[in-house]
Amino acid sequence: MSGGVAPAPAQMATTRDRMAGFGAGLASGATKLLVGHPFDTVKIRCQIEGGHGRFRGPLDCLASTVRNEGARALYKGASIPLVGWAAMDAVQLGSLSNYRLLLQGGNKNHELSHFQHGLAGLGAGWAVAMVASPVEIIKMRLQMQYAGGAARQYRGPADVARHLIRTYGAFGLWHGLPATLAQRSFFFFLWGSYDVYSKWLRTLHMPRSGRPPPEKLVNFMAGGMAANTFWTLCYPVDVVKNRYMTQPDPSAIPFRRMFAHVFRTEGLSGFFRGFVPSFIRSFPTNASAIFVWESTVRVLRGESRV
Repeated sequence: MSGGVAPAPAQMATTRDRMAGFGAGLASGATKLLVGHPFDTVKIRCQIEGGHGRFRGPLDCLASTVRNEGARALYKGASIPLVGWAAMDAVQLGSLSNYRLLLQGGNKNHELSHFQHGLAGLGAGWAVAMVASPVEIIKMRLQMQYAGGAARQYRGPADVARHLIRTYGAFGLWHGLPATLAQRSFFFFLWGSYDVYSKWLRTLHMPRSGRPPPEKLVNFMAGGMAANTFWTLCYPVDVVKNRYMTQPDPSAIPFRRMFAHVFRTEGLSGFFRGFVPSFIRSFPTNASAIFVWESTVRVLRGESRV
């Protein structure tokens, strides 16, 4: 008889297990909107306009936006993410759950490697890109609209959608899909690092009790740290994606050439416009969203572990 630890008995996934990630993703998306949209508006405006002298930095962008347009301007373009982020997280996190189960051979007790968690994240990133591309291009076009009243270029999300379809044809809403796929490929690092941080946090002990931290605290902290890792690595690609998707129509600079354009016109610093609000935003927004997702998944699956 071997002296090693016996593997956990197989526990095969049910339909309920496979669907739980999609349902919990709706709650995660709503959480992201509530916590993160004001930070996102500042980030987008700094990325697109920061190199042209409009803002001196993130704080100036925040102050200028509130002073000239009111606090509600921080939620410009929020109507489409209200639906879009819920749908995006449902697709992303539902896909993530099912890619994990696929790699586990359907056995929930089979432990995946960090690399396999990263692969599941990559698959989820590519899946959600199909939903994220139209949501993000509409959201950003509205966020970059400074004028009000009759001077506005777009009257709302539907007006942006009509304009894109008239300009680029039936698939105009997916005008930025290649750029979105490139940026979402970094979900490999988001979910791979989430597993690394989660397992490390579970080895720690709380100061008074000497016990490992509660699983919900692990979810929150690991989610925030993984998000910081993700944005640090993918930020230059995110800048280029957003520049490409918000340039005047029809797009003059292809996505693959936008990298050279940003470097030629602004240098290396151009790839990090708006990094500070994005980095600050990423921890509370994603920590809260992943905490909500993990907690909701456990409820929907009927698991006792809390």
